[in-house]
Amino acid sequence: MAKVMHEEIINLKKEFIEMANLALSMLDDAINALINKDIELAKTVDKRKRSIRDYDVDMEEKVLKLIALYQPMAIDLRRLATILKNITYLYRLGRYGKDIAATVKNFVDLPPLSESLGIIHMWEHVKPMIEDAIEAFDVEDISKLKNFEERDNEVDQLRWSIFRESVSYMMEYPKYITACAYILMIARYLERCGDHACKMAEKIHYMVTGDHIEIS
Repeated sequence: MAKVMHEEIINLKKEFIEMANLALSMLDDAINALINKDIELAKTVDKRKRSIRDYDVDMEEKVLKLIALYQPMAIDLRRLATILKNITYLYRLGRYGKDIAATVKNFVDLPPLSESLGIIHMWEHVKPMIEDAIEAFDVEDISKLKNFEERDNEVDQLRWSIFRESVSYMMEYPKYITACAYILMIARYLERCGDHACKMAEKIHYMVTGDHIEIS
């Protein structure tokens, strides 16, 4: 019975990585679509929203079934609990990708606001946090999580930098107020993505060590 349970957990971990890569691809493609004003790429992100939802529902059912059938303990239980919690964060990451992609059509005929106001730079900070959380879960190694608090603070600072620059841009070019409002919204989405990466890191740390931490 224990062997079957461990095989099921290994398969669940593989599915988790698949879901994580899907969520990350949705965000990455959304940002690339925004930068390149690529409507077709943005549409592909929207088409993936059903897949990310299916992963969320399917994996939740599998985790609960495994807990009910085998009553796992120690690290096996922590692995399942981590998957159960973190699929919610992955789902939110994918949805933020969908929401960012939905704004692309509003930038097609405008100057490269997303570049000049720092969205690319912010994503270059957030993306590695998500990647490191995924890898830490995959190999069960928390070394990549040690500086997450500092990295999250940098993301927060970038968001406020974008806020200040966007407000200045709106005052100088009132015709771009609506577009800058979208930029502010996207910056907020990316900040939340960084927060979700931190929450994932907290759960992964608990999974590996059995100790709770808080990344504020």
